[in-house]
Amino acid sequence: MPFRFAILLPCCCLLSLPEAVVGQTLDPSQSAWYEKYKSQENAPKPGEMLLNTDREPSLTEGFEPLFNGKDLTGWTPLGGTCEFTVDDRCIVGTCVPGSNSTYLCTDNRDFTDFVFTCDVKWEVDGNTGVMFRAQSRPGKKNSQTVFGPQGEMEGHEQKRGWSGGVYGQSCGGYFYPLWLKEHQQVRAALNEGQWNRLTISAKGNVVKTWVNGIPAAHWIDDGTYPKGFFGLQIHKGSEGVVRFRNVCVKELTEAP
Repeated sequence: MPFRFAILLPCCCLLSLPEAVVGQTLDPSQSAWYEKYKSQENAPKPGEMLLNTDREPSLTEGFEPLFNGKDLTGWTPLGGTCEFTVDDRCIVGTCVPGSNSTYLCTDNRDFTDFVFTCDVKWEVDGNTGVMFRAQSRPGKKNSQTVFGPQGEMEGHEQKRGWSGGVYGQSCGGYFYPLWLKEHQQVRAALNEGQWNRLTISAKGNVVKTWVNGIPAAHWIDDGTYPKGFFGLQIHKGSEGVVRFRNVCVKELTEAP
């Protein structure tokens, strides 16, 4: 049974902390992936991973579009030379063989606390994802290396089902892989050939994700990534064409 943390007060009242539920069991179907990634710098121990038990946030009010539906004003590609275009009010990312992974990044680099959402659809399968609170540093040959947390959307051919996990791009690998028994439902959440919704909530150090409304990650940042930009990734490879639509954010501010 998952653990729930609680505090015993002096007056003998029991105060439960909000849904601090810890997963316990590596899924046997994920054993090979666990062996491959367990030595990564960021890799968590399965028995210490928190579970996302929250409902997906409401997506009906307070959101602002990050994409105007017409052109890429407000966005800049960084990293490689994969292509981003606009078609039918969608951003379309196309893998260019030989290119490094490429990120279409918001010019606004100061997103702190927020709920982000977008729809993703693969025309040609390939690895993708959404960088959030991301940063960049000078790379090789006058390029920029994008690094930080990424909401993974890995497509259908990978078969491991980690869409909605949190990857540390160019900063130590998976912060939150979806390798627990408790992740079974979200590992099956993608709908092949259809639009799939990724939602990311970041409040202080607490990050949670959902795929098509199904809870995925519950990751606690150590404070390294308090703010940054969003970036739509097209991963390096031999092929991949990915559409993005309804790219929106609701910035969260504390009540005065």
